[in-house]
Amino acid sequence: MPFSVRKPLQSRQCRRKRLIARAENEYYDILGVPKTASKAEIKTAYRKLARQFHPDVNKEPDADKKFKEISNAYEVLSDDDKRSIYDKYGEAGLKGAGAGAGFSNPFDLFEAFFGGMGGGMGGMGGRQARNRPMQGDDERYDLQLEFKEAVFGTDKEIETVRLESCATCNGSGAKPGTTPVNCSQCGGQGQVVSTAQTPLGMFRQVSTCPSCGGTGQTSTPCSTCSGDGRVRKSKRINLKVPAGVDSGSRLRVRSEGNAGKNNGPPGDLYVFIKVRSDAELKREGNNIVISAKVSYIDAILGTTIKVPTVDGPVDLRIPPGTQPGTTLVMSKKGVPILGKPTLRGDQLVRVQVEIPKRLSSDERRLIEELAAVTKGNFAGTRV
Repeated sequence: MPFSVRKPLQSRQCRRKRLIARAENEYYDILGVPKTASKAEIKTAYRKLARQFHPDVNKEPDADKKFKEISNAYEVLSDDDKRSIYDKYGEAGLKGAGAGAGFSNPFDLFEAFFGGMGGGMGGMGGRQARNRPMQGDDERYDLQLEFKEAVFGTDKEIETVRLESCATCNGSGAKPGTTPVNCSQCGGQGQVVSTAQTPLGMFRQVSTCPSCGGTGQTSTPCSTCSGDGRVRKSKRINLKVPAGVDSGSRLRVRSEGNAGKNNGPPGDLYVFIKVRSDAELKREGNNIVISAKVSYIDAILGTTIKVPTVDGPVDLRIPPGTQPGTTLVMSKKGVPILGKPTLRGDQLVRVQVEIPKRLSSDERRLIEELAAVTKGNFAGTRV
């Protein structure tokens, strides 16, 4: 008979602890410092590694990825609050606490750390980072649908207004025929340094160059886009709305958002759905719910009534003896399941039995006779 040998519990616990420790020390491993490292040691390690792996200096294929990892690690470990959370709960703790859920631009961090002067790299890192193509922002469009349009899907033509790449300057922002030159105020650095004498000594402040906006270059702006490289235009888009959407559904149309700066890729268009309610049909998930009124006579004897559905009026059989509040199920007469249009929910018909408040003399006499017969039948069944 096959069997297995389980390791002692203490051994398994130790192994688990070692695995957790390695996961928590990942940022420390990236910077090559122990968990007990001081802020000064972390800063020194970042300074050395950031210069070594900056993409403008290191041409290895994975240099950019490594540079981002180094920047992310330093951003967490140099912040006392983030470091405390990370030491206790790891990277998952940062996301859960809302800290570190999105890291800063590693190139901005590099510039801030080295005072905007490129750390002895000729200032190229900061300027190139600012001039890199940037992805455009996403756009939002609110679309209102009729009830049945949402149930079965529809095709809509919508008109959006978004930023598009300027055709005059091909997205560069410069007047055609002109060439950008280094900014005379910052010397191409993208930042300016000012100093002031204080009681504590000389105070040095680095700020974005007001002349070039931090790009390090100036040019004659394009007259069409005023130097932005993008212009606002309207565009008609054919949108296919799938069956089964509901209020709150969101459709994503790729690359139909705003154009990016410096010919960067466009963002996406997000279409938010709102559905008008129907006077008779109420939606509950993929089911449709309606109320149907029948007389107490029809509830006793049974009948056939016509009820509304998303497919049109349909005959529904009310069985004899139907009780007030009974729910009858009309199979597959509901809403198609989003992404699976061949599958549908049901329609639920809640029966409301109407009891008359007033009776004619003939009706009252007949009901009294029925009541007497009913009482006689009950008396005859007693033991």
